[in-house]
Amino acid sequence: MKSVRSILLTALVATAASSAAAQNFPSKPIRLIVPFAAGGTTDIIARVIADPLGRALGQPVIVDNRAGAGGVIGATEIARATADGHVLGMATVSTVAASPAINPQVSYNPLTDFTPIINIAATPNVLLVHPSFPGTNAKTFLETVKKSPGQYSYATAGPGSIGNVLMELYKITTGIFITHIPYRGSGPALNDTVGGQVPVMFDNLPSALPFIQSKRLIPVMVAAPQRLKELPDVPTFKEAGAEAVNRMAFYGIHGPKGLPRETVDRVNAAVRKVLEDPATRKRIEDTGSLVVADTPEQFAKQIEGELRVYREVVQKAKIKLE
Repeated sequence: MKSVRSILLTALVATAASSAAAQNFPSKPIRLIVPFAAGGTTDIIARVIADPLGRALGQPVIVDNRAGAGGVIGATEIARATADGHVLGMATVSTVAASPAINPQVSYNPLTDFTPIINIAATPNVLLVHPSFPGTNAKTFLETVKKSPGQYSYATAGPGSIGNVLMELYKITTGIFITHIPYRGSGPALNDTVGGQVPVMFDNLPSALPFIQSKRLIPVMVAAPQRLKELPDVPTFKEAGAEAVNRMAFYGIHGPKGLPRETVDRVNAAVRKVLEDPATRKRIEDTGSLVVADTPEQFAKQIEGELRVYREVVQKAKIKLE
């Protein structure tokens, strides 16, 4: 049996080794896991910051899409990574709040299995329809779906995604019935909605905006505190009588639990530096997003608050995985 002195010595050596590794961070390229398919908002934000972040840190930041299960597959990979900072991931409302709320059996605890680093941006959500859909504004959309329960379907980035939870909340609020069609990310879901295979979609604004601007999709309502300058004629869900749905998404960076504080601070400072660049900020803001750039503690508090809210939503709306 080991002596107390031996145990303490082992702990001190491990602590010293961890500290030395943190001081040398990064010593190789950093893998930034995006838990959704390419083309969605999470992927867009990640790719906007990846190159400049790599320059700020002195090592390349490589975006790695790991889609599936509403972001759970990628989030699980982030949680299981070695806690040395060389594998980080995008943290979203879907992966750390909506998915765990709708499925308590996910393989990670969103509050204890990750190290929050920084919230990059907040993003409105938008309800979209294909131009052929008979209800293209808030009033006619509701009338169309109400008079034909079960006839229509809606696409999202996956089961447990923020679009899934918010649309289910809208269904409960209005008494409509529309079938959920989950995809492995916003990109594939958008492609099928633009193609007319699915007539309705609930998505984040950045990934949807190009299709709105090209008139291939029509925005019906936005989930945001007020109308957006990009879509001044589109009402919020509050204006349409569904105030509970007015919740924005967020896109941040986190890593596995146990990341050394030196590593967390280094990445946080580097992202803040990247976001100070007017060109980078403009690329993010042009998507309809709002740059946040907060502290690890503020981001952790936000995650905790969002998880609490979504658990309440799931319980009240009795949302279950399909």
